[in-house]
Amino acid sequence: MLGILPNAQIGTFTKEDGEVVEMPKAANPVPLGAEFPALATESYQAIDVNQLKAPLRSTHAPRILMLYGSLRERSYSKLLTLEAARLLEAMGAEVRIFNPEGLPQPDAAPAEHPKVKELRDLVRWCEGMVWTSPERHGAMTGIMKSQIDWIPLSEGAVRPTQGKTLAVMQVCGGSQSFNAVNQLRVLGRWMRLLTIPNQSSVAKAYEEFAEDGRMKPSSFYDRVVDVMEELVKFTLLTRDVAPYLVDRYSERKEELAKIHAKRLAEM
Repeated sequence: MLGILPNAQIGTFTKEDGEVVEMPKAANPVPLGAEFPALATESYQAIDVNQLKAPLRSTHAPRILMLYGSLRERSYSKLLTLEAARLLEAMGAEVRIFNPEGLPQPDAAPAEHPKVKELRDLVRWCEGMVWTSPERHGAMTGIMKSQIDWIPLSEGAVRPTQGKTLAVMQVCGGSQSFNAVNQLRVLGRWMRLLTIPNQSSVAKAYEEFAEDGRMKPSSFYDRVVDVMEELVKFTLLTRDVAPYLVDRYSERKEELAKIHAKRLAEM
């Protein structure tokens, strides 16, 4: 019964039969006032644990969009993407893969371009993403970066990537490196994506795939399985509470200032 009481302030107490029960005290909101002169109290909200427990969990398959960063006929980033897609589907996800062929350079075409529209529609559709790039000259490829650059940070009041999950992977032509995945992580943070802790970097990728394009058994393959498992778990865990996870004090404050300004203008 105590568990359903809102903000129950109960410490040690004794039941009727004499049993002593220790109940942790509920967390109190931070006291506001003169101690926080820089804080806009009308925009501050105490953490609401109940909002982190979605009352109705979505039952549809997690929707995952996959991007890869090469146009080569035998592209190892594409082969790695396809291998990961098979795993995701086996784990119960719905997967769509964007083919970057024909996507114009950023600002070289209008947003109404068919490939740009296709990419943006997929970003709105998905609940999580996988970005896989080759490493070229110590960095992600231009093909990979162009796709990300075409994804808007905001569309009016909507942020199409905010709060969605992201997994990053790369393929290497030589020894194992992490330059591309590190850069992808920076971009994921910039796009307000929830980038999962695990990642995959496949060294000497040309040795890791058979002629039919399937990935050979190896520790690299095992890591890909790990990453896809983690992505599905994080997506299921966060997709229903993402709006609350990314609800920010600074943005509430900014929005409230706009409302005040509008009301003053109307007076």
